[in-house]
Amino acid sequence: MSDTWLDRWNERYSSDEFAYGIDPNNYLKEHIEKLNPGTILFPAEGEGRNAVFAAKLGWKVSAFDISEEGKNKALQLAKNNEVKINYQVGELETLDFHTEQFDVIALIYAHFPADMKSFLHKVLDQYLRKGGLIIFEAFSKSHLEYVTKNEKVGGPKDIGSLFSIDEIKADFPNYEVIELEEKEIELREGLFHNGTGSVIRFTGRKG
Repeated sequence: MSDTWLDRWNERYSSDEFAYGIDPNNYLKEHIEKLNPGTILFPAEGEGRNAVFAAKLGWKVSAFDISEEGKNKALQLAKNNEVKINYQVGELETLDFHTEQFDVIALIYAHFPADMKSFLHKVLDQYLRKGGLIIFEAFSKSHLEYVTKNEKVGGPKDIGSLFSIDEIKADFPNYEVIELEEKEIELREGLFHNGTGSVIRFTGRKG
């Protein structure tokens, strides 16, 4: 990934405040509270709010991001909550994960560069066991209209980094679709997710 992309996230995560707060994403919370704890991976996890929440529920948590600043804050948040998470820094292909390692992969606002996102989804698929779940929430292509009206809602401003239902179907073709929808929601997550936005929500079971 480009130095510009890395610098952007290190800068965002370098302040004392948490960019997206310390509370878990609502969609993630709703789903993992219903599941028996197992192994879970959080790609592009930033400052650790979702990973720490899962660890508090008893999950064995792995996470990664390209930002060292994000990792530092995530580990501090984990310490404050008296839990442990395994957090790696680097690009996915270089990290220490193995085939069918996880019961759940939670992609929560994991917006990768447009030319890499489908490739990275396919790599992640290899790390999920058969019968495992993808839990996904991220901004839809329709979200451009929302962020143009209100920058405080956050999210990418290039349509290629945003998602469509068709893209999710194409990236995860061998999944039983439990839920897949585009939805308008209200976000109240820290400094950078505030207001009305359009998201894709997907929960799927690997076949």
